[in-house]
Amino acid sequence: MPSLEYPNLLLWNKWDMTEVKVTDPGLKNVINLKPMLIPHSGGRHEHRKFGKTKVNIVERLVNLMMHFGKKYAKNTGRMGGKKLKAMNIVRSAFEIIHLRTGQNPVQVLVRAIENAAPNEDTTRMSYGGVVYHISVDISPVRRVDLALRFISEGVREASFSSQRSVEEVLAEEILLAANNDSNSYAIKKKNEQERIAMASR
Repeated sequence: MPSLEYPNLLLWNKWDMTEVKVTDPGLKNVINLKPMLIPHSGGRHEHRKFGKTKVNIVERLVNLMMHFGKKYAKNTGRMGGKKLKAMNIVRSAFEIIHLRTGQNPVQVLVRAIENAAPNEDTTRMSYGGVVYHISVDISPVRRVDLALRFISEGVREASFSSQRSVEEVLAEEILLAANNDSNSYAIKKKNEQERIAMASR
């Protein structure tokens, strides 16, 4: 039976994902823009090699926004669950982005990921009992992973113990990263990582 295509599916009945373009040729195959109504796939990509490349990019952002309330809590086992809350945060941030720019917020998010994705990193090499740090190129999948992580970390840092809402902070972080602004946490982290890698060449 042939697979059915749903070209008229709009994200949250508002945003058309078919018109979004990925300009970075390295990221074209790993930024998934499959049209969907609600960014929720039920984790069906789990336990499959490179399964996350088949997950819609908005859903990947939503998944990273799920976070237990402590600032430095990572993988404490209390991250899961509140996906609807994370989804509403991203949805409200998209509304703010659209009001500020008049553009499709998914396109703005893709541009932010392209700008925040680092090209180089360092790895440890042991040679004759001495550990060296050497510069390596990053795969496209990891570039997207790091860009999304930097964006969500920046939002967590800025909105924790702050009077600003997390939706406003997320919208601002995405807009700053999309404009390649050095005030963006994600752009700062990317530049810092590439500077360290350049020194280790």
